[in-house]
Amino acid sequence: MEQFKTYFLMTGLTLLFIWFGGLIAGQMGMIIAFIIAVGMNFYAYYYSHEQVLKHYHAIPVDQYSASGLHKIVSRLANKANLPMPQLYIIPDAVPNAFATGRDYKHAVVAVTEGLLELLTEEEVEAVIAHELSHIKHYDMLIGTMVATISGAIAMLANFGMFFGGNSENRPNPIVMIVLMLIMPMAAMIIQMTVSRSREYMADEGAAKMTGHPEWLESALMKLDNYARGMTMQDAEPQTAHMFIINPFTGKDFSMKQLFSTHPSTEQRVKRLKALRIEGIFR
Repeated sequence: MEQFKTYFLMTGLTLLFIWFGGLIAGQMGMIIAFIIAVGMNFYAYYYSHEQVLKHYHAIPVDQYSASGLHKIVSRLANKANLPMPQLYIIPDAVPNAFATGRDYKHAVVAVTEGLLELLTEEEVEAVIAHELSHIKHYDMLIGTMVATISGAIAMLANFGMFFGGNSENRPNPIVMIVLMLIMPMAAMIIQMTVSRSREYMADEGAAKMTGHPEWLESALMKLDNYARGMTMQDAEPQTAHMFIINPFTGKDFSMKQLFSTHPSTEQRVKRLKALRIEGIFR
């Protein structure tokens, strides 16, 4: 169901982009904006993981420098039929983790020092399984596709005043201004909804991979409680969607569910408990 919802929303975002581009810029303007957006996201797709790891001062580790973590990841990757991802540790006391990379061969899993110190070995295994599930489902690729279309819509909104289009079909200036304010917001909401949908899928994938949904339940509650009190020192909104727990959880506002990249931890735990009650893993 979550996978269907994701592709449905992606299709809706694509149609929204095509309609909006044709409305305010005409076919040629739409093509130009799309090419620029694709170019930007092409660069992000191939090099963003390097920038993110550098931004968070992530340190590469192996079986010698982090034997326990390496053993967990290696076992789970083999179970998921995935190549061993590159491992990094972020020197930050706030517990969190993320996966990045454009495909299986270039996958990266990064965890903070705080996560390794706070969580039990079973909880660490559940978090790693969550990140490997993201890799397994090509969530980085899907996220890039959605970001490309959302970015193109925002770009068209910025260019809207400068493209003539067909004067007979073009709305009046007031309607155009309203559309240029609403459409990027609508695209962002769809993008956030897709991101939340992928989190649910990764949670379920982790539960199946470990066979113990309660491990991830416990880990999520610990991470969420910690995030409400402290924020990672280098955290930035542009990368918040990558983490297993939104690093800005403690700074969310009243409309957080509409614009958050993550479902609430309460909702995630509730779904995991439902899986456990159904007895799927016993």
